[in-house]
Amino acid sequence: MQRIIVWFRKDLRISDNAALYEACLAADEIIPFYCFEQADYRDLASGFPKTGSFRTQFLIESVADLQAQLAEKQAHLQIYTGSTLRALEDLKSRFSCSSIYTAQEVSQEELELEDSLENAGFELHRFWQYSLYDLADLPFQISALPPVFTPFRKKMEKYSRIAEVIPRPEKIYCPPELKGTELPSLEHLGLTKTESSSRAVLNFKGGSTAAWSRLDEYFWEADALREYKETRNGLLGANYSSKFSPWLASGSISAREIYWEIKAYEAKRIANSSTYWLYFELMWRDYFRFCALKEGPNFFRISRKAKFPQLSAFEAWKNGQTGQDFVDANMLELKLTGFMSNRGRQNVASYLIHDLKLPWYLGAQWFESCLIDYDVCSNYGNWTYLAGSGNDPRENRYFNVAGQANRYDPDQSYRDYWLMEKP
Repeated sequence: MQRIIVWFRKDLRISDNAALYEACLAADEIIPFYCFEQADYRDLASGFPKTGSFRTQFLIESVADLQAQLAEKQAHLQIYTGSTLRALEDLKSRFSCSSIYTAQEVSQEELELEDSLENAGFELHRFWQYSLYDLADLPFQISALPPVFTPFRKKMEKYSRIAEVIPRPEKIYCPPELKGTELPSLEHLGLTKTESSSRAVLNFKGGSTAAWSRLDEYFWEADALREYKETRNGLLGANYSSKFSPWLASGSISAREIYWEIKAYEAKRIANSSTYWLYFELMWRDYFRFCALKEGPNFFRISRKAKFPQLSAFEAWKNGQTGQDFVDANMLELKLTGFMSNRGRQNVASYLIHDLKLPWYLGAQWFESCLIDYDVCSNYGNWTYLAGSGNDPRENRYFNVAGQANRYDPDQSYRDYWLMEKP
């Protein structure tokens, strides 16, 4: 009897999931598994939670949706909290299996966890499934990844292809004695439930079902994709941008699934610079992941000796109390909802680094704690990019925040919206 544990991580879906699909082909029975890893719910060196309540709630909802989709195929997701190693050792002892199929990771903490599993005798089979382009489709060795995005994009567009979506397994066979398990609460994970502000641009709900609902609304109902390039720098409203990033970060929908929906939209509605630009943004996401794979721990560029002083200027920045209204409005939106526009992120990051002269990693870790769409590669890639220490380094990536506010919020509607009397 061949049994395989399918370890879900940031791929909380059953479609376009190579690890799940291949496990179903290779095994007589599979054991679907997810763990709310205790290391993700500790405090960072900077003093705030590594995973805050907004993102944790979104993840709980995402796991619940995965659990329901598996249950439709008579498969029971095994949900644990605490140590992933101990949880897998428990499954190994109960079901006599040590083979694990899972997504291939690139960042340091995830790889260290994998090392601990292999040292404990588990056999890991890793599948590249977080990006638009497959690792095997790169037209160069990862060591030769261009240090600047544009040459990367041009080579990928000229020499590579995007694979078709992997279908859902037709049947999933699990051990008959496998029973359903309970989801943890925020309180169980050491967090306090925080209600998102009623002013939030979108009611973000975790899970693949919600991801596809959002895609259908944005592409097909609102027909908003046709103007994405013109509206993507917006600040207020649900449809100025796609806002797929939370579901991409949790893996509730894949980049490939979005790409092939773009192609369907182009065939049925219109192909223009806006449809290309959404693909272009997915390419940036790929680039940061490939950079992290190439550079290993150096990608994050935070010394283990880095200091996290309790600076009043940083406290004012993260609480939206700097006195710079455009920065404060964006930081309040983040604090009260767990989301911020791309234009806002660039401005508040530039302000922290270049105006306040504070270490970029303070901001990166605050984003890690707050953002519902936190993705380790994109977050740290973008922060080092703006700090001039990452890929495509330049001495000055300064944003004139006042000028940006006048350009993107000329009537002050965004600032007024978030700087009104706090709820």
